[in-house]
Amino acid sequence: MTPEERYLFDLQGYLVVPNALSPAQLCELNAIMDRRIADEVDPEATQHRFYSPDSLLSWGAAYRELLDNPRVLPHITEMVGPHPRFDHDYADIIRSGHSPIGATLHGGGAPFDECCFYTHKDGRIRCGLMVVAYNLHDVNPGDGGFGAVPGSHKANFPFPAQWHGLDQRHPCVTPVTGPAGTAIIFSEAMTHGALPWRAKHERRTLFYKYSPGSISWSAQYYDAEKYPDLTERQRAMLEAPNARYAHRPQAKRG
Repeated sequence: MTPEERYLFDLQGYLVVPNALSPAQLCELNAIMDRRIADEVDPEATQHRFYSPDSLLSWGAAYRELLDNPRVLPHITEMVGPHPRFDHDYADIIRSGHSPIGATLHGGGAPFDECCFYTHKDGRIRCGLMVVAYNLHDVNPGDGGFGAVPGSHKANFPFPAQWHGLDQRHPCVTPVTGPAGTAIIFSEAMTHGALPWRAKHERRTLFYKYSPGSISWSAQYYDAEKYPDLTERQRAMLEAPNARYAHRPQAKRG
């Protein structure tokens, strides 16, 4: 990370990384998504979340390669820790209106959350759960999409309940936009949510979430043996939470 990126993340609780996906990656990821939508999503549905124990990793190598995407891995290892875990993943599509979880804000620096914390000590940022959200389609000003309350990851008081709704956006909520291929990296400790979608095209977002090696938000763990093409680094990222001590038992290749 650059000093400027580090400052902005600490200030805001999020960072926009342009061109996190190449045109070739976007083409392949969207082609796979097209097929999943055709097979699984009602044509009349206004939104859908792909979230299952099989994970997006089962969708193909293009989705597995994002585990340690070099465009965002330096940010993850610096702010989650040198041995990050891939905690969970899902994908949202929104055709109009509310997201699969509605249009309300969640998260925040207070009260303290043992899984979604944000701290800074000895010159190092540490996040309990960090998200990389990839735009597979353009998100332009006025479209809706990701909304953030900058700085709320360090708040000392709970976010006011009357400001949670996003149908009438409070001025403290900032829309975060970017063309297809953009990654938004954010701390789950930051108050955030999905603004109602108003564009004519479909919103498509991949959510890849990371935690420190010794903790987990999700109660479900990955089985690296399902994906024989993984690198050693990717396999390590799928380990169950542990202290990453040197002689720990590990799954062996079949």
